[in-house]
Amino acid sequence: MSTYTGPIFVAALAFVMLAFVIWIPWLIYTYRKYGFLSISKTIIVFSFIFYFLAALFLVLLPLPETTNTCAMQKPDTQFFNLRPFQFVQDIVYKTDIALKNPATWAAIIKQPAFYQAFFNFLLLMPFGVYLRYFFKERKYWNHAFLLGLGLTLFYEVTQVTGIYGIYNCPYRIFDVDDLLLNSTGSLLGFFIAPVIWALFPKHKDVIKHGQEMMAQYTITPLQILLAVIVDLALISVSNMALSFIAIPQFFIQTALYVIIFAIIPLLLRGETLGMMLLKIRIVDEKKEAFSAIGIVRRFAAIYSTYLVFKGLSIVSHIELNMDSPFYIYQVFISLGSFVVSAILALILGIHVLRFFLARGKSRLYFDTVGKCVVRRK
Repeated sequence: MSTYTGPIFVAALAFVMLAFVIWIPWLIYTYRKYGFLSISKTIIVFSFIFYFLAALFLVLLPLPETTNTCAMQKPDTQFFNLRPFQFVQDIVYKTDIALKNPATWAAIIKQPAFYQAFFNFLLLMPFGVYLRYFFKERKYWNHAFLLGLGLTLFYEVTQVTGIYGIYNCPYRIFDVDDLLLNSTGSLLGFFIAPVIWALFPKHKDVIKHGQEMMAQYTITPLQILLAVIVDLALISVSNMALSFIAIPQFFIQTALYVIIFAIIPLLLRGETLGMMLLKIRIVDEKKEAFSAIGIVRRFAAIYSTYLVFKGLSIVSHIELNMDSPFYIYQVFISLGSFVVSAILALILGIHVLRFFLARGKSRLYFDTVGKCVVRRK
């Protein structure tokens, strides 16, 4: 079983890393398309990613220890099996069964050849289930079969070419039985899929719910937080990209804060770049209209937070020689700065958590200072 559990474990690790990278883009996509985070869509898409990785690694792993796989094989090694249903002959040949004696049939499932054929059949069955979700209609069964055949053909070619030349000889054979079993499994998965997808909301129900939320101008806390995260990420990435400039980092970051949280929202009449992606904007809490002074106040609150943490960071990193008469004070000041930073970070974290759990009944502190509210465009 380690032949199967090992690649699945590697797929799980790869999935975690990939999910971390695509999580924010996925959130932006769902909020732009549906107006809210669809849990069912998220489960379906991310489970498909994990399945695809698991299937790929089951086919490719374990990899040979050397790229010179030719040296590991005999000169007469066969790299192709072009005889359909060879797996049936392998099972029967290695099993002492009598067709007229059902008591001997149980021995079939104990053969490695049976396990290999059975798992090949199961490998693309989930693929057919996902295809039914994407195609929706049963009449597209031929598409599912052909796509399953194409995917398993890709797997077989990848193996027989030594992952397209990375290995100088194939380390697994091209097997026509795999093509038959995989594509048939995909087709069966396509037909049994409605039983599974009955547990999830239909696509049209997700669209309808999104339209209802948009009609009510409902905005989730996650949507607002996501816009802020995007804006802060833009500042961080831009700061790294501009690190080659011979200007103190503080001035570069200050300029970026001004551009992202002040100049752009003023030019776009209440939208930061993050808000533009999420289709939301800032308006005055009373007039429900664009407020330049509100944008300025909101920026001041955000930038003040940056200044406080930046100042505490500078103070905590002051270093004096131990012989200095002020060394003892520097130790207490550095420790105090660290403690204050930790307390402020905790308070900020609690504030964000309360905002998230309030489900739209509260505002982030800088929106409160700016006397602003967030609305859909």
